[in-house]
Formats: sequence, structure tokens, C-alpha cells
Amino acid sequence: MATMRDIKIKINSFEKTKQITKAMKMVAASYLRKAQEQAESSRPYADKLKDVIINLSQGSSGVKHPMLESRPVSKTGYLIVTSDRGLVGGYNSNLIRLLMEKLGQRHKSKDEYVVFVIGRKGLEVLQKREVPIIGQTTGISAIPQYAEVVNIAKEAVSNYADGSFDELYLLYNEFVNPVVQRPVEKRLLPLAGDELVQDETKTSSTAYEYEPSEEGVLAELLPRYAETLIYNALLEGKASEHAAQMNAMENATENANEIIGKLTLEFNRARQAAITQEIAEIVGGAAAL
Repeated sequence: MATMRDIKIKINSFEKTKQITKAMKMVAASYLRKAQEQAESSRPYADKLKDVIINLSQGSSGVKHPMLESRPVSKTGYLIVTSDRGLVGGYNSNLIRLLMEKLGQRHKSKDEYVVFVIGRKGLEVLQKREVPIIGQTTGISAIPQYAEVVNIAKEAVSNYADGSFDELYLLYNEFVNPVVQRPVEKRLLPLAGDELVQDETKTSSTAYEYEPSEEGVLAELLPRYAETLIYNALLEGKASEHAAQMNAMENATENANEIIGKLTLEFNRARQAAITQEIAEIVGGAAAL
């Protein structure tokens, strides 16, 4: 049976742990607000790019581009957005599980796909599983900037344009609310897929004039739009990461409180037992005299 001193040491230890988890929750909540604001502020730019591309691709001129057209698939690319740090609950494990399920469903060998990884945690797990990784980025800041992801985004898009693979999927945690973060997969390339088809019925009320030509503008905008979607996915992922960490730290704090309560009860019982034994010894000694 643990002594009162041992129990007191455990209580102090869990009190310190609770202070750390409570502070980490507050930091995550602060970052979450900033990440949400950043994600929301980036949407108008992506929406305007999308509007122009739709106007070009579905207008009377019918401008075509390889990034808008599906082709026979012999190899597939995947870009997954994970975190650099732990203590985020099931944030990474749920996302990696989704990726492995998709790989198992679609491919018979590792020669049929390649993976780009954002985040140290995802990189470590996928390297252990010997997944073919051809691009990686780690050390993303808590409030990411476009410059931090632009290289891997350009690499993924240029590999598709060069024919290294025939379609590109984006996997990240979609931020629903501070409690719910949902791992999702979206086809990024070709853009003739989900991203633009769902807007076929919409017609832009804006009239555009293009210089030097519609083909030239589309060739310039399409890679930027794809890179913007990757950046937006990173922002969604970061918001989800901070929310997941906030929830994980809140649960850890609650667990610490529960354990401290049990240990305090055990300490009080041990103290009462010691007091009772001491009184019994005093009474026994007095009776002997």
C-alpha cells in the first residue's frame, strides 16, 4: 500500500501536468481563432480564381487545357496534410487510416501511386510503412504562410503536368467546428472533376477581357488555382489541428482532475487511518499506565 508521502508526490505530479495541459489548451484555442480567420480570408481569392476559370472553360470560346481534361490513369498522386507535432488526439491517425484504405482499394502495387506529405508525423508513419514518398514539407508554422507550402504545391502540380501521374488527390482534415474535424479526400487534378463540374449551372455576371489571350491566361491561372487549393487545405488542416489539440488537452485536464480527486480521497483515508492508529496507541499506552 502506498504511503501518504507517495500519494502526496503523485498528487503534486498530476497537479503540474494539469497546469501544462490547461495552458496548452489555451494556446491551441488562441491559434484556432487565428487559423479560422486566415482560412476565411483566403476564400475570396480562390473563389475569384475559380470564377475566372469557369468563365474561360465553359464560355463560348471553349478554351481547353490538359489540367481540365481527364486522361487514362496509370499512376495516381496523393498529397496528405498532417501535423508536425503530437498531442492532437486522432488527428493524424484518422487521416493516415483514410489514405491507407484508399491505397488498398485502388492499387495492387506501390508502383501505381506516389505520395506527397506535409507534416512530420505523417512523414514518419508513412516512411515506416514504406509508402513511396516523392515530396515532403515539414516544420510548418502554427499560422502557415503560402511561402511554406508553395514548393511542394508547385512540385505536385508540375508532376501532374509532366505526366508523372494522371490524377492527384488531396487528403486533409476538414474543419467543421471546434469539436468536429473530418478527414476528407478530394480530387484536385484534373480540375474537370468535382471542383468545377459542380458549378456548371452557374454563370458569371462579370464580363472579362483577357490579355494576351484566353489560352495564355488559363495556362497561367490553372496551376495557381491548384496551388491555392492545396494552401487552403493546409489552412483547414491547421485549424483542425489546433481544435484537435484543444480538445485533447481539455480531456487530459479533465482526466488529471479525476485522478487527483481519487488520489486525494486515498490520501485522506490514509491520514484518517494514521490518526486512528495513533489515537489507539495513545489510549492503549494510557491504559497500560
